[in-house]
Amino acid sequence: METISKTSRRDFLKLGLTAGGGLMLSFNWSDSVGAIINTSHEALAANVDFNSYLSISPDDVITIFSPNPELGQNIKTSFPMVVAEELDADWKKVKVVQAALDVKKYDRQLTGGSGAVPHSWERLRKAGATARQMLIEAAAKKWNVAASTLTTTNGFVVHANGNKLSYGSLAADAAALTVPADVKLKNPKDFKLIGTAVANVDNKEMVTGKPLYGLDFYREGMLHAMIQRPPAFGTKIKSVDATAAKALPGIVDVVTFKNNVAIVGKSTWEIMKARKVLKVEYENAGNVESTTDHDKLFKDLLNKPEATVRRKDGDVETAFKNAATVIKREYQCPFLSHAPMEPMNFFAHVKADGVELIGPTQTPDRARMATAQLLGMAPEKITVELTRLGGGFGRRLQADYVVEAAELSKLINAPVKVTWSREDDMMGGSYRPAVRYRFEAALDSKGTLIGYKLRGVGINAGNSTREDNFPSGAVENLLIESIDHQSPITTGAWRAPITNFLAFAEQAFLDEVALAAKKDPVQFRLELLDKAKQSPTGEIKYDIDRTKAVINLVAEKSGWGKKPNLAQGFSVYFSHRSYVAQVAEVEMVNGNPVLKKIIAASDCGIVINLSGAKQQVTGGIVDGLGHALYGQVTFKEGAAEQRNFNNYRLIRYNEVPQVEVHFVNNGIDPTGLGEPALPPTGGAVANAIFKATGKRLYNQPFTLQEEMKGVKLGQRM
Repeated sequence: METISKTSRRDFLKLGLTAGGGLMLSFNWSDSVGAIINTSHEALAANVDFNSYLSISPDDVITIFSPNPELGQNIKTSFPMVVAEELDADWKKVKVVQAALDVKKYDRQLTGGSGAVPHSWERLRKAGATARQMLIEAAAKKWNVAASTLTTTNGFVVHANGNKLSYGSLAADAAALTVPADVKLKNPKDFKLIGTAVANVDNKEMVTGKPLYGLDFYREGMLHAMIQRPPAFGTKIKSVDATAAKALPGIVDVVTFKNNVAIVGKSTWEIMKARKVLKVEYENAGNVESTTDHDKLFKDLLNKPEATVRRKDGDVETAFKNAATVIKREYQCPFLSHAPMEPMNFFAHVKADGVELIGPTQTPDRARMATAQLLGMAPEKITVELTRLGGGFGRRLQADYVVEAAELSKLINAPVKVTWSREDDMMGGSYRPAVRYRFEAALDSKGTLIGYKLRGVGINAGNSTREDNFPSGAVENLLIESIDHQSPITTGAWRAPITNFLAFAEQAFLDEVALAAKKDPVQFRLELLDKAKQSPTGEIKYDIDRTKAVINLVAEKSGWGKKPNLAQGFSVYFSHRSYVAQVAEVEMVNGNPVLKKIIAASDCGIVINLSGAKQQVTGGIVDGLGHALYGQVTFKEGAAEQRNFNNYRLIRYNEVPQVEVHFVNNGIDPTGLGEPALPPTGGAVANAIFKATGKRLYNQPFTLQEEMKGVKLGQRM
């Protein structure tokens, strides 16, 4: 597999493909039935007119345009793999190109919610199968034989007598054919490429440092800018003194707009130096909050009589009144920064006749529409080109950093690239909401769960619960409610929104309930699932059989309960259409608990790229573990106290345990994998630590909790 070489970001945006006529099949990601046209590759590169393109050149090179933003979830590789599978292409001759935004011809051109592959799976397959069928028909006409006598393999159409023609040699003839309305898709058992391990198509460029990311983008004549934003939420500019900043070399202008001050210059280094001497005074805008305020707020709201009822089954009050045992626990999670390795950045050029936007965004159309609204311009006059994203985790779902670049470009009447510093990213970003949960469980004298309560209190979290997830449907008497507090602190989706912490709290609580019921934690959950299947109470959104399948697989692969020298902790969770169960293994070494291994069983349907899928699960586990152990953002008078990685602790390489990944092979269509592996991790680890030390963890980050004082997790050994 190779990608089109890129000697610079400018060359990347002016891709030129191999000259010569050939087949270019346009497939609509909504219905995958497109038109065939005979064109030159230069025309294709210069004028992207379709939702997506599958082109075949006379030298047998197949070019596939991938429309969705790539931020490390491997979609730029997995999408083309699906097309190539149905096409029977030679993967070594496939080239992949990132497509620009085209709202008329692409469907769901965004990355978020682990939804891209489930949405596009069948559309991609039909696109490849359509091209394959047309190539077969072209060969049948050339040989004057029935199409039914022909097959395809590795970029060739093959006759029963052994004759074969390459796709490239058939491209021009295929261009003259009518596109079939219906095509036959492969039986998954016949897949040759899907399900194998394929290297990321951008690996070479990433390893050799070729331009890929927004920070790499450069255009001759553009200006650079950094923006001084309020250092504290709930404050506004009182005065600005830019005299010293404007006097420094390379500085073109200092512009105050809304609540921001932009330093504009000829290089990033020069504007960074000027920013240090810029003098901006701020004043309270009337709503400044600190973490101490939030702590009190959480306590008050958890005890507030009124709340939004999200679900109520049965007679909860009677169940708890008659219970033999009641377990009541609270769990709290802090704000988190997204902290992608690549800070926010975007290029904008606002002209009289339109706007050009280039950079890393998970939602290019949101960026386009927000810019259009800001400028009062028709969206059709705004173009968005995508670079690879150096991480996103939900932060780049927002369009604020794009809009400010466009606004500044208009103010200075010049093309400009706005770059955030790491401190900007951490202090003025869109954080994961802070949340506190109160769980209550009622057990009868036989250890049966007869009542269940959950109250979620969040800061800008909306609904901080998932009321139709497990164990809903398995408990006759159940109450789930939430309360939300509106804060000036900006929040947004953070990888596996809400469930990233809710899963830990729920799974740690259920572990404690299981032990109170004198039942094995795995068996306790299986019994609840059986109960939900036999006589469900109300609506459920999880698949019981798929949940049980990952539980049974991880129990088998981990040797659950059969390793006396290891403390094992279990967790299982459903999110974003997929299911993941995990077992964490902790060993006591010199009196300290050492997290040695995490075993994961995932059901995401058909695995497209085995390598990418394993990396997705492993990455989700590492991300979930690191933030459960260390991550937090606290506020003092509206300002984030964590400003860089010196005091915003991330997990380190030697703290990462061995991760073992397994997949349930059930043959169903893919259901997504970017987020589902993260939520179960905290619960599995916390439950294993309890088994090893006898200490329960209720709050994150774990390492700052009273229960962890004197306890060291140790390092990977």
